Amino acid sequence: MTEETPAALLDPARAPTRDGVLRAVAKVAAILPPTPLLPLEVDGRTLWCKAECLQPIGAFKIRGAWHRLSDLTDDQRAAGVVGVSSGNHAQGVAWAARRLGIAATIVMPNDAPKAKLAATRALGADVVLYDRPGGEDRDAVAAALIAGTGRTLVHAFGDPWVIEGQGSLAIEAAAQLHAATGATFDSAIACCGGGGLSAGIALALPDARIFAVEPEGWDDVGRSLASGSIQRVVNPPPTACDALQTPATYPINFAVLTARGVQAVVVSEGEVRAAMRLAFARLRLVLEPGGAAALAAVMAGKVPVGEHTLVTLSGGNVDPDQFAAVLTEAA
Repeated sequence: MTEETPAALLDPARAPTRDGVLRAVAKVAAILPPTPLLPLEVDGRTLWCKAECLQPIGAFKIRGAWHRLSDLTDDQRAAGVVGVSSGNHAQGVAWAARRLGIAATIVMPNDAPKAKLAATRALGADVVLYDRPGGEDRDAVAAALIAGTGRTLVHAFGDPWVIEGQGSLAIEAAAQLHAATGATFDSAIACCGGGGLSAGIALALPDARIFAVEPEGWDDVGRSLASGSIQRVVNPPPTACDALQTPATYPINFAVLTARGVQAVVVSEGEVRAAMRLAFARLRLVLEPGGAAALAAVMAGKVPVGEHTLVTLSGGNVDPDQFAAVLTEAA
């Protein structure tokens, strides 16, 4: 399956590869059943929606976390891991760490949804809060926790294992589509924060057009792709899409996205809420705002729909009161 040596596979400075995605597929399949690939008719076209909100942690992030932690050496496992996350990656790392007997500390924003904070702690991880609204740098907080301890950083998107693990979603979906229709995906639409999922899908589906969808004002990936260099968000507005609030993508993600010609669009808060309502009404699924961004882009006509389009429903970890308010909001 791969020509890479064991040493190369364990090099944290390596680039993610499609062979790595295929290796992640096998590892994820050994511990988790496939999530459903659901057809959704929209304007005479069938969308194929990958319901990652039905993962054990309620989000696709379990894939990258498992691929990363299960490749740690014995010494690395003994030292423990540190993650940075707004909540979904946090739960993925905590879930994998508990299963593997690894101590995990997660740096999370103080304004993270209560459900995500509670779930991460319930999975046994230690949570260290940082001041996201005040502009505190989560990577600096994580670096301070790691310094001199031997612990391994498990970044939410800027990591080759994490990118490959997230890409397993698309390989799994492609197999499901082929089994159902005999077809292959011609396009894929991904919810996008730092670009881990988008980069993983870009590696997994080399012949498909890839679209990354970000919240308005948090379009660091889109502006980076447009300018040809990594751009940070500047004075971003509040957003309900907490899972997609990243100040800037990483070079490892940017390299994959650029090489594959990934395109990016933005969606509004209202478009996201409309997509959450649609998913609940038509698919009977609970989506968090960030997990509905890809579907929102389709419903708003901001991305083209091919004959066989993959849409990621990437997470469903939303506070109940927030979700109820979205459902009862006048369209």
